Amino acid sequence: MEEIIGIIMAAGKGTRMKTEKAKCVHKIYGKEMVKRVVDTAKEAGINEIITVVGHKREQVEEVLKDSVKYAYQEQLLGTGDTVKQALPLLKGRKGKVVVLSGDVPIIRPSTLKNLIKKSIKDKEYATVLTAIYENPTGYGRIIRDIGGNVKSIVEEKDANEEEKLINEIGAGVYCFDIEELSLALNKIDNNNAQGEYYLPDVIKIMNEKGLKTGAVIIDDNTEILGVNDRVQLELVTQVLKLRINTELMEKGVTIEDMNSTYIYDDVEIGIDTVIHPNTTIKSGVKIGKNCEIGPNAYIREKCKIADNVKVGSFVEIKKTIIGEGTKVPHLSYMGDCEIGENTNIGCGTITCNYDIHKNKNKTVIGDNAFIGSNVNFIAPVKVGNDTLVAAGSTITEYVPDRTLAIAREKQTNKNNWNKNN
Repeated sequence: MEEIIGIIMAAGKGTRMKTEKAKCVHKIYGKEMVKRVVDTAKEAGINEIITVVGHKREQVEEVLKDSVKYAYQEQLLGTGDTVKQALPLLKGRKGKVVVLSGDVPIIRPSTLKNLIKKSIKDKEYATVLTAIYENPTGYGRIIRDIGGNVKSIVEEKDANEEEKLINEIGAGVYCFDIEELSLALNKIDNNNAQGEYYLPDVIKIMNEKGLKTGAVIIDDNTEILGVNDRVQLELVTQVLKLRINTELMEKGVTIEDMNSTYIYDDVEIGIDTVIHPNTTIKSGVKIGKNCEIGPNAYIREKCKIADNVKVGSFVEIKKTIIGEGTKVPHLSYMGDCEIGENTNIGCGTITCNYDIHKNKNKTVIGDNAFIGSNVNFIAPVKVGNDTLVAAGSTITEYVPDRTLAIAREKQTNKNNWNKNN
């Protein structure tokens, strides 16, 4: 099997973002754009990745850490020069290299797999991902010969009037033969309208050498949306939201209002669960079937919710396991806790899990418990099965099975307290 390596271009300044951050560390649904590209590449089977960094490179390195190798571009001289910086790490290697952009964050793994598969199957030295646009203004045009093979990619500023009529554009994603890419990059020049070294120029060089090149036309153009400013960042976020919500509904989840429902990547939700409006569910959450979530619910990281659970309005849940048939109806915060089966959590109940030493402590509530309204659990604390905790209680000690717990200050009325009235 051929060796497959990835190169991610992440050296740009992103001046249009108006930011003090590196552009590609801006987040979509809680994950940095460049991290999304790395994760997608790995899911597509690209296990070794070189990230080319430059402007504010320490921020990119902080995000990716040692999950990738790094190459450095000191001056921004174009995409060809960017990829050229990775050549020392490709020396002596054979196989395929897939080139991606750190600011094109929502391409699907399946699309990359198809690109790699065609490149290998058809023995192409360069395989380009392309798209058909009704209005291709601003994009590099794909120039094909009479047999349909890709001859070159011409940038908008260098295209003649006939070439500008072409509506097939380059998506900025490539699969190259490693050895031939290295040779071609050393031949490109910056004799063009922008005075830059264009990566697409290697296609023409390979064709002049008689090497076979080809293309894969993408099915969904939204996958190749790039982010250059905050408006585009929001647009890509909305596209991803629509994609995730649609996929969940196709699997049997009811989402009452897609526009106000934010479900992050890697969320699992069982069939016949209903998600009410204004609900946010973070990455890694697992929710069973026949549950009811929201409205105005916030389910954060590391939550596991069993079947037939209700999480109601203005409820926040974080790092919590909830057993089957349990209800957290409204106005509660349950953090760092385990709740058993068929338990009811009263309105206004919270876990006080954060102590003065900045430690997060755990609350455990058993099966068939009834927790009254406005109860405070001072963690770490455990409540047994078949218990009842009276409304307004502050629980600081263990509550055994089949126990009624009451933890209130005795009411005292002070006569004539307000002497001004």
